[in-house]
Amino acid sequence: MTGYGRGQYARQGIRAMVEISSVNRRQSDITVSMPSKLELIESRIRDRVNDYVSRGKVTVRVSLEIGERAWSGKVRFNRSLAKAYAGELSWLAEQLGLTTPLTLECLTRLPGVVEPPSATNDPEAIWPLIDEALSRALKSLAAMRAREGAHLARDLAARVRKLRRLSRQIAARAPKLPALYKEALLNRIKAAGITSVNINDDRLLKEVVLFADRSDISEELTRLEGHFKQCDECFRSTAPVGRTLDFLAQEINREINTIGSKASDAVISRAVVEFKAELERFREQVQNVE
Repeated sequence: MTGYGRGQYARQGIRAMVEISSVNRRQSDITVSMPSKLELIESRIRDRVNDYVSRGKVTVRVSLEIGERAWSGKVRFNRSLAKAYAGELSWLAEQLGLTTPLTLECLTRLPGVVEPPSATNDPEAIWPLIDEALSRALKSLAAMRAREGAHLARDLAARVRKLRRLSRQIAARAPKLPALYKEALLNRIKAAGITSVNINDDRLLKEVVLFADRSDISEELTRLEGHFKQCDECFRSTAPVGRTLDFLAQEINREINTIGSKASDAVISRAVVEFKAELERFREQVQNVE
């Protein structure tokens, strides 16, 4: 499911900020963007996110903001790196014929010249701040996803009601099939010019019984109703149900295919076509559910 969450937490002049966004995807895919010096704690961030999100593409962005309090009395410069920058930039300016002077302001803006407080280089020291900011971001994300989940549940429940209605139409039609088949068989016999067949002829009755046995869809209809009830339970659940609904959609598809192949009846065939079209829309929507 889609969602966005943001959290931040500050202590001793250092502020940790975490942004999390998620988009629909069938499997779980987590991408973490953070300062390279903190990569040792990336696995912890992934574990925390996995506790909240089981499906979808999730992007986590972690950043640090160092305030005056953290910098106070702790400013350090990487002199060797600054000298290297100055030498290379002077050479480049000479090669390009540039006369713009190299200033201290320019040098201090280059990566690594100004060294941050030592605490920001220690993942273990920073982790409590990131952990709290991450918790707040995840709670914000969960709240947004919960709102979307409620909307999806209403939409999917409406689709299941339509599938159930079509299933009941098929169930109401099914008991009439043997009599309709018997009537159609008699009409074909008469059309062939045979007029001496008794309506209660054993061979005719046997053929009708065989047809009734081949076209019996009572078990499939019973299983369909069971799957619908499981869907209803999923809609009331607070746990992740995306994979369960995906599985149920596959089982429902299996049953309706069997019904379509068994029931040689135009009315049921039309209902099956409509059922499968609605089921496909249901399956597509399920891919958005965690």
